[in-house]
Amino acid sequence: MTNKKYILLSAKSWHHEVFDNLIDRKGEDWYRISKKEDFSISKLKEISPDRIFIPHWSYIIPAEIFQTFECIVFHMTDLPYGRGGSPLQNLIVRGHKETKISAIRVNEGIDTGKLYLKAPLSLLGTAQEIFLRSAEIIESMIKTIIENDPQPEEQRGEPVNFKRRKPEDGDISDLNDLDKVYDYIRMLDCEGYPPAFLETDKFRLHFSRATLKADKSIIADVRITKK
Repeated sequence: MTNKKYILLSAKSWHHEVFDNLIDRKGEDWYRISKKEDFSISKLKEISPDRIFIPHWSYIIPAEIFQTFECIVFHMTDLPYGRGGSPLQNLIVRGHKETKISAIRVNEGIDTGKLYLKAPLSLLGTAQEIFLRSAEIIESMIKTIIENDPQPEEQRGEPVNFKRRKPEDGDISDLNDLDKVYDYIRMLDCEGYPPAFLETDKFRLHFSRATLKADKSIIADVRITKK
């Protein structure tokens, strides 16, 4: 019997271990794509995957790809709540302490595809810690989809759309609550993300590794750069 072929599409370091675990599965051939230029219809046709699993990808997936191959993306909200960009940061800004990871089939809309399954995720800790926690959950979800072959169903409920946050949105100068300051620092404290910051006339202060103390004070690492 010919092995099933699957692709893991992600450039993030916290998905290295996920891929390492998946390639050990018997009866399956796994490939990882981490560069945009390698994610082309010609390359995919060479591999001819049965499914493409997408834990994290910052680029638009061309229609010729998702119309040819079954592409499954993992979105960090309880869809249809939270369609759109920067789901982790948008959830924390809105005060959420937990969420669900939704596995959906990619279509022409933004996070509008049919749902395979959902799994709970805690939003405690830094963004890096949350992404590491989500990687384990996504690995389990991938295995469930392969082994149980659930048929995706339409999303139900009133859609709520998120806007992708920009680096300048990490400015904490207008915040007036220390809990909010702590949330801003931790939700951007991750590899590849611009950190929360304050500016003076000549300098920018970048914050990371924040701890919220019992007296509501914050201890954090600060990197100072010249503007």
